[in-house]
Amino acid sequence: MSALQLIIDALQTSRTALSAPYHVPGLWLDFQTPEASAVNPYEFYADVLRSILKSDPQPLVQGPGGGEWTRRAVVYNLLPRLTTAYDHAHDDDLSIEPSVDGWRDTGTLLKTIALLPYLKSLNINTIHLLPVNTVGQHGKKGTLGSPYAIRNAYQLDERLAEPALDVDVDTLFAGLVEAAHHLGLRVVMEFVLRTASRDADWIGEHPDWFYWIREDVPDRKPGSTSSSAYGYPIFSGADLSRIRDQVARGDLTALPVPSKSYRKLFTPPPRPERVRFEDGRWIGELDDGTRVRVPGAFCDWPPDDNQPPWSDVTYLRMYDHPDFNYIAYNTLRMYDPRLAQPENAVQPLWDAIAGVIPHYQQAFGIDGVLIDMGHALPSALKARIVSSARQVNPDFAFWDENYGIDTATAAEGYNAVVGYMLLDLHQPGPLWSFLHRLANERLPLPFFATPENHNTPRAYSRAYPLEYAHYALMLSVLVPGIPFIHSGFELMEARAVNTGLGFSDAMIRANPSESLPLFNAQAFNWTRPHNLVGSVRYALQLRQQYADLLSDPDPRTFRLGRSSNPNLIVLSRQNGAASLVAVANSNMGGHEAGQAVLPVSRINMTPLWGTDVVGAGEEALSLPVSLPNGGVQLFDGDHHLPGPHRE
Repeated sequence: MSALQLIIDALQTSRTALSAPYHVPGLWLDFQTPEASAVNPYEFYADVLRSILKSDPQPLVQGPGGGEWTRRAVVYNLLPRLTTAYDHAHDDDLSIEPSVDGWRDTGTLLKTIALLPYLKSLNINTIHLLPVNTVGQHGKKGTLGSPYAIRNAYQLDERLAEPALDVDVDTLFAGLVEAAHHLGLRVVMEFVLRTASRDADWIGEHPDWFYWIREDVPDRKPGSTSSSAYGYPIFSGADLSRIRDQVARGDLTALPVPSKSYRKLFTPPPRPERVRFEDGRWIGELDDGTRVRVPGAFCDWPPDDNQPPWSDVTYLRMYDHPDFNYIAYNTLRMYDPRLAQPENAVQPLWDAIAGVIPHYQQAFGIDGVLIDMGHALPSALKARIVSSARQVNPDFAFWDENYGIDTATAAEGYNAVVGYMLLDLHQPGPLWSFLHRLANERLPLPFFATPENHNTPRAYSRAYPLEYAHYALMLSVLVPGIPFIHSGFELMEARAVNTGLGFSDAMIRANPSESLPLFNAQAFNWTRPHNLVGSVRYALQLRQQYADLLSDPDPRTFRLGRSSNPNLIVLSRQNGAASLVAVANSNMGGHEAGQAVLPVSRINMTPLWGTDVVGAGEEALSLPVSLPNGGVQLFDGDHHLPGPHRE
């Protein structure tokens, strides 16, 4: 039986009277109205699921095979427990535990299914789920723990189910994929394969897959350089320079190793029968009676990164060699050649990792994955992961958490990378450099075209947020990347989800983990009176209308114009069938004017994007432009849609 039908049946048979009102945001109901409405949750969710099943099945975005449908993807990125969190009782308490009626305020898979028609209305064709596996609790961050602290890669987070229903989390996830596919939405999961939570099931079963230190070794305090405490290894300035130089040259031979005192903190792994779960953590005992524990992790590169310690995860031990029994950059990512030999591979661990993605393909029919820290997996293991998944589905997509856009990543079988547009879009200089690259080079892979993701500052936290959000949205649609809407962008959310990229030390101190939505029970403001929903919907409609042109990576379709004002960006996208011209003010702080020299001979002067006509007539090579801060004008010579209003 259909998983959706099983859920509908459970909603009918589980129905009971409610002891408290249950509200949902208006955007979940009609995709337009922010105000919330009181509903009966059993009726509301059953009605949504029935309407999905009764609707005509929609086609999935297609490509030439091998996961290359990715190039036509238009993505909405969400963390279900955050995106669909809502104070349903309107009692100003976003509860971690379910209500007395068994309904959760935190996000669930049932609520994510109910959100799919809204996402479809935005002109999305792919959903990208941040990790939804079981979450570890040892050393956890915040009230919920990190979704990247994976207790069991083969199991889904049971907290994503609704206790009000007698439906397990696997059935709900099967229903989510079924509903998405019925609506023409592909489903991409994110997997964490390089680390595991510090209370991971695998630790008790296979302690040799992990690193161990003595139980009595304390964790290093912030700011401390104590060699008797555990933390990232501290290198001298000379060693750091040598490390960076060698890695930049691709020479990983005889890289500087951590100090002897640091290496002596680590012990051999205990035998499985001598590992016990005590007070929420794994403790082992060596044959000589020494008690040992699994240490936390830290950023794999660079060796002196300013990210806070990863207290809730630990690194998997990919290779076994007595000279490299420690956690450091040269055992985690920049593998020393003596270590990275086939005979040193922890083969049973590799087998388990390679089986994760096929499990979700066969059980649920997912369409692709983004691999977190894929850059830190051994290349031979990555090749096996890709091969195993494509044996199940030759059109399966792989996305890489990689900020470079290079041929080496494409050669590994990836279809897309995160890329660096999200780091550069707010900086006119780096953005200009990137646009010049697009105009002169066919990039080997598409990249995420977006001003933000869950690790960066929010677009709406930048200076002149409304102006910047519209500017970033339009440019993200025009470039030959993958339009990527990070959940909450359309709701004008300004609060960072996590502080992983682009944050200063001061910003990190101002956003401790106990305040971040990635780790805590928090909700977006779904009922804010003003939002960017209409703008996102319209921009993605344009992307859909001009999909052949805008997804084409051929640099001949991407041309830069000129302007007498260096703050004005002038570009066009054109092929034999269509032509679009954009003029944008990259100055968020002020009005800019100048003469724009357009790389076309004819345009329709009524803009597709922007509410003001900037000239007159039908033909132009050069025209005067006057734009407000962050203003964008988009023109088309042949087609016209009514322009959006800023909301």
